[in-house]
Amino acid sequence: METRHIGSIEVSVVGLGTNSFGAYIDEARAKEVVDAAIDAGINFFDTADVYGSGGSEVLLGKALGSRRGDVVIATKFGMPLAEGNPCATPDYVRAACDASLQRLGTDRIDLYSQHIPDPTVPIDETLGALDELVKAGKVIEIGCSNFPADLIDEATKAAASQGTARFMAVENELSLLRREQLSSHASTLAAPPAKGAELIAAAERNDLGILPYFPLASGVLTGKYRRGEEPPAGTRLGSTPEERRAHQFKAHRDWALSDRNFAMVEALEAFATERGHTLLELAMSWLAGLPKLASVIAGATSAAQVRSNASAVGWVLTADDRAEVDRITLR
Repeated sequence: METRHIGSIEVSVVGLGTNSFGAYIDEARAKEVVDAAIDAGINFFDTADVYGSGGSEVLLGKALGSRRGDVVIATKFGMPLAEGNPCATPDYVRAACDASLQRLGTDRIDLYSQHIPDPTVPIDETLGALDELVKAGKVIEIGCSNFPADLIDEATKAAASQGTARFMAVENELSLLRREQLSSHASTLAAPPAKGAELIAAAERNDLGILPYFPLASGVLTGKYRRGEEPPAGTRLGSTPEERRAHQFKAHRDWALSDRNFAMVEALEAFATERGHTLLELAMSWLAGLPKLASVIAGATSAAQVRSNASAVGWVLTADDRAEVDRITLR
């Protein structure tokens, strides 16, 4: 599989998102998914301390076992583990890192990212703590997630001014259906994350690798959901979330299964089919061809899904192809 760089680390162009570990799938299934990913050439595994309330990091560490040295692990801090507010104070960053290292069963985190902005803490203070972790060898590279473009710019300037480590990657929601809409986390942020063209522009001027999450829009871009039909049992949109997240889940499901999205999906599927490709190949390959794209973080709950995602980035879209995709998705 093609690899690309995030600073000093080399990552596969398709990564495995593990937010289902400990939430939707158990230890045995997690190991099947990780094994399939490694067999398919994926070396980049993305998790966070909040995924599965810490369970994702635990299951990922166990599934990797002795293969830890052959892969790249990315995890994140700063989103509240329970009810509460984002936190990125230096003390919190240091404690969160140690806790993630313990759950993962490793001595280093290859890419450690601030999961969500904390408007109460100056970015230079957070960067200072992260720089300490890099110098201590606990972290190799640092990044950010769900950041607006102006805060990405501010962070780069602060790191240069202080002489500290700087963000090398930005992980924001991005897909053919989430190009101009707000992120699913927007309601919890002081400012919406950079999206679409502004995300690419921010990544280019600050030399950050882009890591899109939810690249398949919760499965809508796989074609598994159909207009007028209930989501299949066991799928992300067919699951029943915990009570405290029910309202957020309903809003996301209503967006995902909207008539507008179905109209775009049907047009995109026809576009791909006419060119001898699948909707999945279009969704993944379109992202893989974006400027500054480092790795497409695709979640999976089965080995079959991993194999499909890993093999879906080989279509090199022409300029005319991309123009037609823009016409379909930006109307």
